Amino acid sequence: MSGKGNIIYKAKERGLNVPLQGKEAKKLLEQIKQLESRGFQFDNAEASFDMLVQRAMPDYKPLFELVDFMVVVEKRRRPSTRKDTGEMLSEAMVKVKVDGKLMHTAAEGNGPVNALDAALRQALLQFYPDLAVVKLIDYKVRILAESTGTESLVRVLIESTDGNEEWRTVGSSTDIIEASWLALADGLEYWLLKHNKK
Repeated sequence: MSGKGNIIYKAKERGLNVPLQGKEAKKLLEQIKQLESRGFQFDNAEASFDMLVQRAMPDYKPLFELVDFMVVVEKRRRPSTRKDTGEMLSEAMVKVKVDGKLMHTAAEGNGPVNALDAALRQALLQFYPDLAVVKLIDYKVRILAESTGTESLVRVLIESTDGNEEWRTVGSSTDIIEASWLALADGLEYWLLKHNKK
């Protein structure tokens, strides 16, 4: 996305009825350039682009805010034999604010990202029960700049559906869990905003 005109065109093409003019458009353009330099790519993540545009509006109020999260992954052993059972356990704890109320939830999952998603949903479903229809249908990770090894940036692409439509979100970080969080949060808030479920 090379200029303000492209952003305004893309926003209109996406059906976003927002007054992107002057300073707001310039600020959004700078933010997109900064994010793209950190590994984000919005061509195949239209819902994340929509969320960027929404967040650029002066009257934007987030439907939920991350306070913090923690993810624990452990390999279980049998206590009596100390033999490796091969069983992996992932657990996530999430603190989010919704309508000024702090929600602290925990959930287990089939891997750290699934646990994070489950813990976040556990908190949000109390306020937005219709969110239960949203499911993740695809999860992709791409390593950027492989020459830096385990310090590489990773880009996470998530595809979600509510059974009627599908949308994609993106997150990028040197930490795969943080990148996943960014994509997860975008996907859920995108659906909530679009369907006015607050």
